[in-house]
Amino acid sequence: MKTPLTIGGVDILPGEQRQLELPVARLYTDTEVSMPVHVIRAKKDGPIIFVSAAVHGDELNGIEIIRRLIQSQVKLTRGTLILVPMVNVYGVLNQSRYMPDRRDLNRCFPGSQKGSLAGRVAYTFLNSIVAHCDYGIDLHTGAIHRSNLPQIRANLDDADTLSLAQAFGVPVLLNSNVRDGSLRESAVNKGARVLLYEAGEALRFDELSIQTGVRGIKNVLSALGVIRKRTGRKKIEPFVANKSDWTRASASGFVCEYAKLGAYVEKGEVLADINSPLGELIQQVTSTRAGIIIGKQNIPLVLEGDAMFHIAYFGDSADEVIEHIEIMTDQIMPLSNSIQP
Repeated sequence: MKTPLTIGGVDILPGEQRQLELPVARLYTDTEVSMPVHVIRAKKDGPIIFVSAAVHGDELNGIEIIRRLIQSQVKLTRGTLILVPMVNVYGVLNQSRYMPDRRDLNRCFPGSQKGSLAGRVAYTFLNSIVAHCDYGIDLHTGAIHRSNLPQIRANLDDADTLSLAQAFGVPVLLNSNVRDGSLRESAVNKGARVLLYEAGEALRFDELSIQTGVRGIKNVLSALGVIRKRTGRKKIEPFVANKSDWTRASASGFVCEYAKLGAYVEKGEVLADINSPLGELIQQVTSTRAGIIIGKQNIPLVLEGDAMFHIAYFGDSADEVIEHIEIMTDQIMPLSNSIQP
């Protein structure tokens, strides 16, 4: 007898593909709000993988990544793929990072059936989706006015997680501890291995980030043996950064930046000038160590203490990381003018 996978009271049998709406709490207008879910099951048993996006409602790249995955009609040879393009539907409606109760959903896991609105959504997603899964890929972007270079964050001390992170195919891997209350922490506690993909900026589509994400997810599915082995482009070897930090503004003013996302910077290199409204130089922002910029603020206004440049440290491997960032860009961007499904 075929064993069904039950999500939100709906049974999905092996070999079936279903779209369903997972009910969450209503709006105060009595409007029903539901979490869209797309499930693909192969006839043959295998690992169950979730891919989630918009845990922060203003992080839109992941929604487009999942849309393209669905439109590409992924064919599984075994196992199950659960695609959830909008976990925080409320935030997407309001173009906001947060839930309507002003909570960060990614700090509210594992949640509660009787808790806050954010806690109830977290509980529903964790127990209806994540609890079934062996692996997960959670898609994120930088915050509003901040961009991230495509990167994977995960517990790279775990050999299996490291192997999947390497298979994803981005140049930068960050060995990242789980945060209290995060989806990744709760998923790991449920027994799933999780990659967190960071790329692009909130409230914007970024083609490099989107295409890299689609390709990376398919690379992971291939590594898990749930789709046919992918061949073709030169493999991008990743490098692990065990340390990164933000360079912060030491004064308030208008920014003239010199360092770009993905650039290598030397210790003491000037990253930006901070000027007064009348053009007087107030302060220069310099790098405290040599490294690669994996995240940066985009808005040309800063207050003292604002995080401006996120720099990861790779030691003697920095030149190779830059080379592989260029390979990734060269492989993806020639495709950016083509019409995507």
